[in-house]
Amino acid sequence: MKNKYESRYAAAPQDVKSYDTAKLRKEFLVESLFEDDKINLVYSHYDRYITGGVKPVGTTVQLETIDQLKASYFLERRELGVINVGGKGTVTVNGEAYELDHKEALYIGQGNEKVTFNSSDKSNPALFYINSTPAHKAYPIKKIGIDDVEVVELGTPETANRRTLRKYIVNSVVDVCQLQMGMTTLHSGSVWNTMPAHVHDRRMEVYFYFEIPENQAVCHFMGQPDETRHIWMGNNQAVISPPWSIHSGSGTSSYSFIWGMAGENLDYGDMDFCNITDLR
Repeated sequence: MKNKYESRYAAAPQDVKSYDTAKLRKEFLVESLFEDDKINLVYSHYDRYITGGVKPVGTTVQLETIDQLKASYFLERRELGVINVGGKGTVTVNGEAYELDHKEALYIGQGNEKVTFNSSDKSNPALFYINSTPAHKAYPIKKIGIDDVEVVELGTPETANRRTLRKYIVNSVVDVCQLQMGMTTLHSGSVWNTMPAHVHDRRMEVYFYFEIPENQAVCHFMGQPDETRHIWMGNNQAVISPPWSIHSGSGTSSYSFIWGMAGENLDYGDMDFCNITDLR
């Protein structure tokens, strides 16, 4: 079974200014991540970042290399982060099984040849959200449970952005080359994430929105601070954020999202904040 993948090229900010809605969605939105017994991947030329989804239902699904990598196996020169947003499942790496419950994560370092995915119950399948970046060194595999993460409380009810941020795959929790992943959950009554907004020209980012209730949506904002654009998003969809772009969203209800990033450094606080009143 071959992985399904597509490639997205980088775009200059002056070009994106002229994009209409359809073009903006085509270049940056990842609409379909989870299909039964398949792996769907998007290879971005921003920092060679790969975003994907795995939904094993009736069979074992194996992570195979893609032509874009010019590698004999997927993790030959890469590292991988996995966060399960579905039912209980198992990730097996070179014959060793790691059981991941809902909202548990696994870091897999460079050089691991065989990675497979299974669900414990096909009536409640696992949904493995995966991010991958190039790697220069092999670090050990590590499971990150919900009690292993770093937790940060942010925002206030008054500004509608009270949220709990959980750092899963960061250099203070696990040894990594450049991949970082975490999860943010909006509290009831709050809808804004990452506000005040920021950019970080040293890193790109991908947001994966989930736990969006049926018939609700999130409006994701991107673009340069003085030239913003928006993309309406549904449940279990991701959006690519270039280094020059803000990345912020507001929902018609509360929701959660997984942030993943890669680039020049591992300093989580490397952000250039934008004043709310300066956004255009």
